[in-house]
Amino acid sequence: MTFQASRRVRFAHCDPAAIVFFPRYFEMINSVVEDWFSDVIGLDFNRMHQQLGVGVPTASLQTDFTAPSRLGEVLVFSLTPQEVGRTSLQLIIEAHCAGELRLRNRSTLVYVDMTTGRPIAWPDDLRQQFTQLLED
Repeated sequence: MTFQASRRVRFAHCDPAAIVFFPRYFEMINSVVEDWFSDVIGLDFNRMHQQLGVGVPTASLQTDFTAPSRLGEVLVFSLTPQEVGRTSLQLIIEAHCAGELRLRNRSTLVYVDMTTGRPIAWPDDLRQQFTQLLED
């Protein structure tokens, strides 16, 4: 199952040439991941971090930037889970504008205990949700 979220390119995202400064894409990607966890998985980051004491830091990012994005454009991000491991989750995230691919990202998140910072196994309910999404 693919999750979609739109992000308008704001002045704060841009360099002096009025195109997205590449680190700002990673902030947008992270916001899409956060929305996916909240809207699709039903586990918002506040509850995850503050109440459950767990997190999903990014362990790996591989990104291809295929075309520039400009101030005022609306990017449509799509997030598709690819693979679930014992403690990790791999996602493919793409951004398009008017049908044109702007970036393709492969992110690996790791489920960690916030107290120790060490990876822990996904709980069965989350693993089942991820597996169902992979099958859909």
